[in-house]
Amino acid sequence: MRLPSPHAITRHEWRNSAKGMQDHPPFEIINGDLGLGLVILADHATNRLPERYGRLGLPDSAFERHIAYDIGVEGVVRGLAARLNAPVVLSRFSRLLIDPNRGEDDPTLVMRISDGAIIPGNHPITPEEWRYRLETFHRPYHDAVSRTISAVAEKTGRAPLVLSMHSFTPAWKGAARPWQVTVLWDSDPRAVRPLLAELEAPGDVVVGDNEPYDGALRGDTMFRHCMKPGIPHALIEIRQDEIGDAAGIARWVERLAPVFARLNADEALHTYTVFPSRTGPY
Repeated sequence: MRLPSPHAITRHEWRNSAKGMQDHPPFEIINGDLGLGLVILADHATNRLPERYGRLGLPDSAFERHIAYDIGVEGVVRGLAARLNAPVVLSRFSRLLIDPNRGEDDPTLVMRISDGAIIPGNHPITPEEWRYRLETFHRPYHDAVSRTISAVAEKTGRAPLVLSMHSFTPAWKGAARPWQVTVLWDSDPRAVRPLLAELEAPGDVVVGDNEPYDGALRGDTMFRHCMKPGIPHALIEIRQDEIGDAAGIARWVERLAPVFARLNADEALHTYTVFPSRTGPY
């Protein structure tokens, strides 16, 4: 069966578009109050793969590692959705298949090697398979993000606040990472500065600013959906050992929910202003 265009289609249509896809939609939307003006994203929520890909030639243990997904994030965003009644968009495929937090022209869109793990199912990869993954997984996820952001903007008549949740490893190449939570960003400080202040205020966690990597990534989710249209946003990273179990997830939901609510109540975070990207002209 020929897949339909991935643009402006519904999740229901995608669930029924091709044999083998009925049980593996590329995204999930948790419905919430559009009138709140808040959207929460989870680019790397799960480690799932459609049956046709097996394990991409990797052992099962690889899918318990950060290379497959952002450990703990799915639980955090589901908890935040329940607490805040905000709409959430989650990807439903492992980033080992294709990375939704990369631009379509990014050479790391489909990884051949990740943190020392060679991915046999990704190398070699034909142009047809590359395009199939792009059209079947990557674009539908971003279409869902676009539709959700647009629905909130239409409901409120103003810019939404977009907060994207990720997690990072406690150590990298033998070096411990001291931050429990970090905020990544490009050049729009509007949501970032008050968010950093809120996270630092209790004084009980180490907070990173553009750590352990820089948030200016051309073509990524925040660049595409927020930087270019001038929507206030921030990307929050939590260290994975902090949210590796139910108790840790609950603690961070309890910590973040009121912070997000206070940020969202700030009218200054619901206006459109385009900031130049540090990655270059749009």
